[in-house]
Amino acid sequence: CLMRLGQGLGLGGEWGGAALLAVENAPPHRKNTWGMFPPLGAPVGFLAANGLFLVIGLVLDEAQFLAWGWRIPFLLSAILVGLGLWVRLKLTETPAFLEAEATEALPKVPIATLLTQHLRSTLAGTFGVIACFALFYLATAFALGYGTKTLGYSREAFLGVELVAIWFLAGGVIVASVLADRHSAARMLAIGFAGCIGVGALMGPMLGSGSLFTVWLWLSGALFVMGFAYGPLGGWLPSLFPAGVRYTGVSMTFNLGGVLGGALAPIVAEALAPHGLWLVGGYLMAAGVLSLGGLLILGRTTDR
Repeated sequence: CLMRLGQGLGLGGEWGGAALLAVENAPPHRKNTWGMFPPLGAPVGFLAANGLFLVIGLVLDEAQFLAWGWRIPFLLSAILVGLGLWVRLKLTETPAFLEAEATEALPKVPIATLLTQHLRSTLAGTFGVIACFALFYLATAFALGYGTKTLGYSREAFLGVELVAIWFLAGGVIVASVLADRHSAARMLAIGFAGCIGVGALMGPMLGSGSLFTVWLWLSGALFVMGFAYGPLGGWLPSLFPAGVRYTGVSMTFNLGGVLGGALAPIVAEALAPHGLWLVGGYLMAAGVLSLGGLLILGRTTDR
């Protein structure tokens, strides 16, 4: 529990800070393109972590893996911790924040200002994040468990399928983010949220088809759609808030939406799956509807 608390304290500002560094240092016409780099961390991290687990699983037998093999990826991650610390020690404030600091009185309690003066944007951002997290956890963690335990695929085979499918997430993030600079992030997100409803409808017949190739098609489609629901968030969320509360606003909405869309998704899916995959697909469809509702709260499809 203490380790999870520490992880939460670190993660709480991690994504939001990375997004602001990218967006607030970007040229005006490239904010969404630069903002795609924090979202690209998801497929890169998935490939690194699960690729390593796949290699270890192929090299070691089950007893060796359970006894000590599972520790190897965590020990190697210490290298990334050191690299991350070095990068953070070199960072400076963004020009946008320095300008706000020099020209206006920054709020002493940003979260209070956020909830009293920017509640609409906070609700919109929170709901807008739900779909991407639901897509990710249902297409990775839940699908892996369901595929190996219920459908009978080997862990190595299913991991291999997911490692190929995850490239479609990276592709979706890049395509959606580049297009967002031409057509607005909100419009690309709307495509992703609508796509979430579509892949939710296809989840039952495709994931439960009995064909690993059909399963791969669904995973690839779901993760590509997630790229549209996730990539433009790096540019869209910062556009919802003024500089004085932007860090708090982006971090709060992203992580609260992550709890609602991601932390609950595997739990709810496990409870629904015994009654039919179509119910899990319905849950995914509901996540897409909620995120579309987040866009409707603002009543606009262009960015600030």
